[in-house]
Amino acid sequence: MKRKDAAAPDPTAIGDVSSPPFARLPDPASLFSARSQRLRQLAEASDLAPYLNFVAGLSAAQHDIQAGLPPAEGPNAAALTRAREFEMPPLHRHGMEGKALNTIFDRLFAAADAIEKPAPAAAALARVAAADRQARLILADNVLSGSLPADAIGEHIFVWAALQVHFARLASLLEAKKLTPVADGVCPSCGGKPMSSMVVGWPGSHGARFCSCSLCCTYWHYVRIKCVLCGSTKGISYREIEDEGGTVKAETCDECHGWTKIFYQDKAPATDPVADDVASLGLDLLMGEGPYRRGGFAPLLAGF
Repeated sequence: MKRKDAAAPDPTAIGDVSSPPFARLPDPASLFSARSQRLRQLAEASDLAPYLNFVAGLSAAQHDIQAGLPPAEGPNAAALTRAREFEMPPLHRHGMEGKALNTIFDRLFAAADAIEKPAPAAAALARVAAADRQARLILADNVLSGSLPADAIGEHIFVWAALQVHFARLASLLEAKKLTPVADGVCPSCGGKPMSSMVVGWPGSHGARFCSCSLCCTYWHYVRIKCVLCGSTKGISYREIEDEGGTVKAETCDECHGWTKIFYQDKAPATDPVADDVASLGLDLLMGEGPYRRGGFAPLLAGF
């Protein structure tokens, strides 16, 4: 596996960027099923097929458990006004003791039991399924803080999958036009960390870059050649694996010494920020040999 470095700014043409909207909200009714299909497609030609198929099953479960759930209840008008006034995300990340979330936990853990998985993953699922509500909320707090204990990554991945369903449903109720930037590396809907960013080929947004939230799956527009983590425009460079088609790169920053993945959905239209992140594990392994730390939040690769 060879590395291809580009010390200069990303050479991909940016002159055709249109006038994109600031945010694009998730559609939970189609999001997870499409992700599952993408994972299975990637698994067909990957050495990571067993893991990709496991995540595909988890994504399918995220889709299936939504049937019959009570409608999600988003923030009220006063909360939305307060969030805009103080430039805060409108979705609260704490105080999640609601019945809807408990139902999502129970359904997701039950559905995940049928997924083919290795024994350690099955044991982790059994532990989290048997945990009481308070224990689950402690795990949820760890996920929300981006801290996954090395000895309990499996449990936290199942909790993260449930939280994604919960927050994607809430984010889908927001008005994209009323969302505003919060801070670099912060989702304007829920305050989550980005999993990666994508240069998209969407109509009206061709050539623009969007960050993808690791929690609620909101996309938000972010200018190119700028660190997703710290906002610096200095010392930005790109690394990639040779002969991979230029569809995924590591964007590095010499100011914060972090890196994040940037996908080129305009070159590979089926790209999904979760599916393609897992499938591009080779880039993580390559970057692990260097001086940069991966920023954002990518729980599905936490154990590698």
